[in-house]
Amino acid sequence: MDRMLMMAEQGGHYCSKKTDNLCDGCCCQESSRFGMSRLCCILRGVDLKTYIFLFAIVPTFILGVYIHGQKISYFLRPLWEKPPKPFHEIPHFYNENITMENLCKLHGWGVREYPRRVYDAVLFSKEVDILTIRWKELYPYVTQFVLLESNSTFTGLPKPLKGENPFIEEAYQRVALDQLLRIAGISDDDLLIMSDVDEIPSRHTINLLRWCDNIPDVLHLQLKNYLYSFEFLVDNNSWRASVHRYQTGKTRYAHYRQTDDLLADAGWHCSFCFRHISEFIFKMKAYSHNDRVRFSHYLNPKRIQRVICKGADLFDMLPEEYTFKEIFGKMGPVPHSYSAVHLPSYLLENAENYKFLLPGNCIRESG
Repeated sequence: MDRMLMMAEQGGHYCSKKTDNLCDGCCCQESSRFGMSRLCCILRGVDLKTYIFLFAIVPTFILGVYIHGQKISYFLRPLWEKPPKPFHEIPHFYNENITMENLCKLHGWGVREYPRRVYDAVLFSKEVDILTIRWKELYPYVTQFVLLESNSTFTGLPKPLKGENPFIEEAYQRVALDQLLRIAGISDDDLLIMSDVDEIPSRHTINLLRWCDNIPDVLHLQLKNYLYSFEFLVDNNSWRASVHRYQTGKTRYAHYRQTDDLLADAGWHCSFCFRHISEFIFKMKAYSHNDRVRFSHYLNPKRIQRVICKGADLFDMLPEEYTFKEIFGKMGPVPHSYSAVHLPSYLLENAENYKFLLPGNCIRESG
């Protein structure tokens, strides 16, 4: 009691609780007024390993998840998402010396007295080079090209010539294509090609389908999947492009799976196949999945050029696959291919102008 009175007279503080050596000299300090005494005692009871865990390992783990969270999600995809149902692949027969009647017969189809009309409808952004190659490839057999260029990108960015959700914006543009097709005069049993501008069916594929009878009402096209140019062959698994026998009131323009039938080796899909670095930057920001641009340095022109020549991923992501075997098999840059066989004829006829799309020419123009 005397000790308490004496400390009070001296303006000090007295700790009424019994203490041991761990908290001695800590819980009775001025800081106790602010609730720090308990924290002081806790920290004095923590060993060095726990300090390292709390202030080094935990922050490092949080930073790692922030930087590589998307990679972790894609790597664990086989655990939370099952692979889609396999396609029914239809063998594709072609040789320029075989008659159309025999080609149709090889596919199990009859031959028509006259060919169907063909409509090619695409959404256009800034892919002038790839659009030209597509038109030249399909021109002999397409009745009418239907081209929709919006004044905004899928992400709602204005373009020089609505929407905040890129997928809603894209859906609006595809509905507009339906209206344009009706204006263009499409009718029942005409062929309608549904694909993005960089998904190019081969001309002999379209010629086959317009001449053969009893083909499926809807048919997906298996395309060779290229990245940046025809030097980097990713796989043969591009399937979103499709051909439809048009039915009034039923056929709607779409870019998702609509049937199980898949015609093998039917063309090319050249993704991010641009002449200028500025086009890569625009596409990365305008892309439906623009959330993949997680860091501003991804848009650095020098980095983009290095990534193109290496055949790596612009967004530094893991492969979008459904099994660990496929993920590990596609990790790292896409291997270089030096074959330019069976590419669009217009591309090879004008190789000097389109050399950036051919093997051995990865350097892009800056403009």
